[in-house]
Amino acid sequence: MDAIDQRILEQLQQNADVTNQALAEQVGLSPSACLKRVRRLHQSGVIDRIVALLNPQAIAESLYVIIEVTMERDNKRLYKRFEDRAIARPEVKQCYQVTGEIDFILVISVPDMQAYDRFCDAVLYADDNLRKFRTLLSRRRSKFDTSTTIDPSALTP
Repeated sequence: MDAIDQRILEQLQQNADVTNQALAEQVGLSPSACLKRVRRLHQSGVIDRIVALLNPQAIAESLYVIIEVTMERDNKRLYKRFEDRAIARPEVKQCYQVTGEIDFILVISVPDMQAYDRFCDAVLYADDNLRKFRTLLSRRRSKFDTSTTIDPSALTP
């Protein structure tokens, strides 16, 4: 991956709906060279997938909930079991295994508190290795950015 690939990725992370012609102009390539690079980035797995980001205000109201999860026993198999159960749920939008006093951070989206209670019963209370969890309700989203920072030192010269 070189600096041109980095510029392509930066542009696509801002607007993946851009035409190849416009993208080629933005990064200073011919359309055919740009298309070849984008295809290579897909095939190599650098571009995982292209999705549509929905505006939460334009669709049904949702509660965004951040959950800090602390497990009872530090056991890789039990962690994997919890993680598998969590990520299989459609409510879970992000799942992180983290270091420190807590073991997992879940970001979930549910329509209401009743749905949150059902999620707790199915995922959190159902795990016999869960020691405790703490729930944080999002009042407002000030920033939401799905882009990934690209380390320039990882680029080929």
